[in-house]
Amino acid sequence: MRRENEPAAAALRRGTTRLGRRLRSARRPGALSGNKVSVLGYLHRFGPATPGEIAAADGQRPQSLTRVFAELELAGLITRTRSDIDGRAAVLHLTDPGRDALREDMADRDRWLAAAMTQLTDTEIELLRLAGALMERLAATPAHDAANGHASVA
Repeated sequence: MRRENEPAAAALRRGTTRLGRRLRSARRPGALSGNKVSVLGYLHRFGPATPGEIAAADGQRPQSLTRVFAELELAGLITRTRSDIDGRAAVLHLTDPGRDALREDMADRDRWLAAAMTQLTDTEIELLRLAGALMERLAATPAHDAANGHASVA
């Protein structure tokens, strides 16, 4: 780990934490939970997946999301089929109503953010667009144990 990155890392963490809180507060009452949005978003971006793949991408255990999967399925936002490769494994699929629910949920926050960005210059907006892409790359990096620099198992 490069220690000279720590001040920038702290500033980025503070900014993303505050913005995340603000975006959550822009959601309307009765909106999907964060875990539900995360599951629907994963299926939207990557297509059908097993519960284990979705949980791993979110740094959780599949058992932690069992209720979320069941509620999404009951609401008709996802469907569950058996894997062609392993008949014991389930594969989750995003339904059209699930895609619509995700789009609607994101639209609320996108509208708030777009309105907030009107105070920024064109250059600042482009910088945020680039920063968003970089944050996606950072989020895809496996978690590491800071003490020894190895990928964590959990």
